[in-house]
Amino acid sequence: MATEPSPITTASTERGSGPWKRIATAAVLIPIVLVIVLRAPVPLLAAVVAVVALLTTHEFLQLSRHYHVQPLWKPTYVYVALLFLSVALTAISGKPLIATASFIVTMGFSAALAPFVFLVIGMARNDFSTSLPAAAASAFAFGYIALPLGFLVQLRQQWAGAILLVFVLLVVWAGDTTAYFVGRAFGRHRMTQRVSPKKTWEGAAGSMLGSLVVGWAFLANAQPISSALLQAHLIQRRDGYFALQPWPLVTILALSAAINVAAQLGDLVESLIKRGAGVKDSGTLLPGHGGMLDRIDALLLAAPVIWFYAALRVLS
Repeated sequence: MATEPSPITTASTERGSGPWKRIATAAVLIPIVLVIVLRAPVPLLAAVVAVVALLTTHEFLQLSRHYHVQPLWKPTYVYVALLFLSVALTAISGKPLIATASFIVTMGFSAALAPFVFLVIGMARNDFSTSLPAAAASAFAFGYIALPLGFLVQLRQQWAGAILLVFVLLVVWAGDTTAYFVGRAFGRHRMTQRVSPKKTWEGAAGSMLGSLVVGWAFLANAQPISSALLQAHLIQRRDGYFALQPWPLVTILALSAAINVAAQLGDLVESLIKRGAGVKDSGTLLPGHGGMLDRIDALLLAAPVIWFYAALRVLS
């Protein structure tokens, strides 16, 4: 009989010592992520993001055990993997409108079906009192982790998708980094003591400022950046921004601000989950950052924001 993963212990979730380990990990991962986002074909990108989604789902299901849930491990992994398989298959068409419309149908159908699929699987359990919590955890993991990461892969299929993907990543990373250092240096007023004791309003303000500056600097120069990436053979023409008109300043700032607010809320949501589970981090996979969920928590709510904006352009 296969053994299930053991619960995360509080002792195993202590983060690395100081910010330097955090910086070192980011310095290694960020170039790799950017090259994959820019250069990888959509099916390969879908496969890489699927691995991230599965690792994050594993951490989330581990956390759910602290809520006395007996997770549906394998069915959840399969359901998550199937979403990314379907996204990869839509890349065959090569047309943003068809890919976006197909994703919307797949996303809506799979999200609506998820609770029923997991409850049907739960019928096989001897103790029916564990079926509903397990199905709820699996359905939530799908909506909380798989769908937002699926948004990012589908975004890559849209016009100027690579530029938009890099944009959202940079805005989220800038906000997270400035919040960390500004909060450590100037944080005095706690934002939400019960959910995340270390978060301060000063850090939140620094996060917003960092996102606005980086978002503006990147999109205001989207055309020359796209040209440089095209000449370096890191993107194809359809993946860059080559419109005659530059991005309007109001659009840049509004989009950057919306992504930052979503990212900060995503961070707080994960803090709430960990607080209820009584653990510090979701895992120990990334030195200085904790687990995979700790690293992408802000992105999980920011991804639907940028995808929604981009999808409106494609479908309108």
